Amino acid sequence: MDRNWFLTWSTYGSRLPGDARGFVSNIRHPDGKGTRINEPGVPPAENMPALREYHESRLKGSVIRLGVEHAKDVLPQLHETAAYRDWVLLVASVMADHIHLIVGVLGDPEPTDLLRDFKSYASRRLNAKWAKPQSGTWWTEGGSKRKLAELEDKINGISYVQRQP
Repeated sequence: MDRNWFLTWSTYGSRLPGDARGFVSNIRHPDGKGTRINEPGVPPAENMPALREYHESRLKGSVIRLGVEHAKDVLPQLHETAAYRDWVLLVASVMADHIHLIVGVLGDPEPTDLLRDFKSYASRRLNAKWAKPQSGTWWTEGGSKRKLAELEDKINGISYVQRQP
């Protein structure tokens, strides 16, 4: 594999900008400059209750939480998607409010395309068994895409995902 990516995305409404647990987003500093908080080892943005309340008021449906039965459908689909695209799914964890996976790819495809494909096929699998959510989606928009350029980054990433509940 030429590249390894650590992909993370959350379920719809479960991790809004402003979340007290921290969040990955563009944030504006008092000087007016913005920063994308999405680097390994960098703490997530801090609690911003007004920002969370604003985003919460804009939700188009209920917050999505995945159960064990959902995970039993999503995990095999992640493997199928990787195999179909000739990617190698190194590790994955499907949790109630988000998914982590590390995937190895040939060449240098856009990480946004990797994320899109995994989310799309997982959605199709879920929609086939359960009703499509009121919001029209199972997932939040976008997600985190971190390149694991060094072997140590890959090992640490795999270890982190394996420790997830």
